[in-house]
Amino acid sequence: LAKTPLAAPAPPAVKPKIATRKGFEVTGGASLPPVFTNVPTKEKVVFLTIDDGAEKDPELLRMMDELKIPYSAFLSDYVINDNYAYFKKMQARGVSLHNHTLTHPYLPGLSYEEQKREICGQQDKIKKQYGKRPELFRPPYGNYNAGTLRAAKSCGVKAVPLWSSEAFPDHMEWREWDRNLHPGDIVLTHFRGKEDWKGSMPDMIRHVMKTITDKGYAVAKLEDYV
Repeated sequence: LAKTPLAAPAPPAVKPKIATRKGFEVTGGASLPPVFTNVPTKEKVVFLTIDDGAEKDPELLRMMDELKIPYSAFLSDYVINDNYAYFKKMQARGVSLHNHTLTHPYLPGLSYEEQKREICGQQDKIKKQYGKRPELFRPPYGNYNAGTLRAAKSCGVKAVPLWSSEAFPDHMEWREWDRNLHPGDIVLTHFRGKEDWKGSMPDMIRHVMKTITDKGYAVAKLEDYV
């Protein structure tokens, strides 16, 4: 890394109340899991999340373990089922494994029952392989409707974190108008390799950590706040 990562503060004694981001609401959403891109906190922390699971780079496991950088994984079964053991090693290092559907479809294009199979089926797969049903779910592409959230709630999902920015090995993509980080932002990246990216997963971590550290932020563990 270009710089030593900043240390995150101690987790909050009481987790902040999470609400659906304005503009992200659905009909009947008051009783459904909140959809959000940012966790309410005044601490200069952000949260690193990694989606899908196609690339299974052992160097990522070693690097993150040695650097003690927390992150959360949102997994789709169709790309992890050839090597469940890789993510078991990740889980043993303290990483929480969450739901990103069985096959990564565009959920709003499916019926309620089809969405439920995608989401709840992945809940069952993760429980079978890793011992626990996740409480966090990220819809593929960030696309959802009221049925998505109803289906997710029906099988134990408590919250739906999306993202404020996305990390690549050679650049960042910003979702907010000011193209910057903010306290509590959720950063998205993916399990990808050199076939898809201009670099490896360790290259991506080097780049995103330089961005985060240069801006005076530390990486905290999402599950400590949500």
